[in-house]
Amino acid sequence: MTRRDHNGFLARYSRGNDVVEADLLNPDTYSLLPDAPNVVFMAGRKFGSVADQPLTWATNVWMAGLTAQRFHASRIVAFSTGNVYPFTPINSKGATEDTPVAPIGEYAQSALARERIFEYFANTHQIPTLIYRLNYAVDLRYGVLVDIAEKVLREQPVDLTTGYANVIWQGDANSYCLRSFALCDVPARALNVTGLKVLSVREVAENFGRRFGKKPRFTGTESETALLSDASRCASLLGPSTVTEEQLIEMTANWLGAGGMTLGKPTKFERRDGTF
Repeated sequence: MTRRDHNGFLARYSRGNDVVEADLLNPDTYSLLPDAPNVVFMAGRKFGSVADQPLTWATNVWMAGLTAQRFHASRIVAFSTGNVYPFTPINSKGATEDTPVAPIGEYAQSALARERIFEYFANTHQIPTLIYRLNYAVDLRYGVLVDIAEKVLREQPVDLTTGYANVIWQGDANSYCLRSFALCDVPARALNVTGLKVLSVREVAENFGRRFGKKPRFTGTESETALLSDASRCASLLGPSTVTEEQLIEMTANWLGAGGMTLGKPTKFERRDGTF
């Protein structure tokens, strides 16, 4: 069911959820939004960001300030990304929450700026806040595993330049997000959210190859570093993921092998220059 509410927004009601459409780049919008004790900030811009950098910065930074100012009486879980970290050695577990940030490219720089905005408002307004550094969430229609599997299935070369990655099931990422409200604090604290295993792109491709009956093709060689995150703190505080990396590979292979649809949106996880 859809209708216009008294503020003129279009609200859709489904299973008890109200969806309010609003232009979050318009400061006048925020006074019309309902109060909420808990706020998940997921708005952001990544793909296509290089084509319009001003919009990327406005979306990732200006919008964060407007949100934090409006919901200064709430707890906020603010989505961020592992892209704020530097590349780390592939024989390590990846960057921890204590690793000094070193974003590469304007998207990652704007993501760090978004974090700083939320940290500022957390300090000045005493807003319990958690910076939710996620990479890489996957489901059966989108993600790093889909990117690799589709190339193997189509007999296209798999780029090994970024030869290692972390992944986490989207359902687990959602669960961690909602449970992480208990971790919101002042000053804001960061939390890495991803799988605990460092996956080899080559080995994942070969796994898909065996399942699809195809011989994977490769291009490039593995670099000694990759964008990796250590999610040990998340697992310690909130428990392990419910879906393992091995299960994700099997699920993805079964889905694509059966002709399952995808979103047709490559993650570009293999990019090392920060352009998306």
